[in-house]
Amino acid sequence: MAGDIKGDLQAYDDINVTPMLDLAYVLLVVFIIMTTASVQGVKVESPQTLAANNLAKPQTKGITITADGQVYLDAYPVSLEELQSTLAQYKAANPALPVILKADAAAQYDKVMAVLEIAKRLDITEIGLATKRAQ
Repeated sequence: MAGDIKGDLQAYDDINVTPMLDLAYVLLVVFIIMTTASVQGVKVESPQTLAANNLAKPQTKGITITADGQVYLDAYPVSLEELQSTLAQYKAANPALPVILKADAAAQYDKVMAVLEIAKRLDITEIGLATKRAQ
């Protein structure tokens, strides 16, 4: 009988890693979903207008000015000098670079004018001003 029990026992030469790989794939998917969900724009209170069809083009760059005067380029905070150099690089790659300016209704007017002056110096002619439709 002792020989029968010994014959039934086998040494395990390999470890089944399938459950561990399944867990790794699930964690990877959760990480990807959480990372893309956390990338969002900067919230500002846009002024209202009756103009319609203020649609952004596919390769549009967005400039946001908050109520406290902070300037963002595609949700990343920048100074006016960084804004000019970065927009110059984008303009070199795409001569017909469209830009959308989204400023808070309470933003300082001189910040808006400074951003528009930068666009004028770089010869960016396609500029949209983001607003909300008046009720």
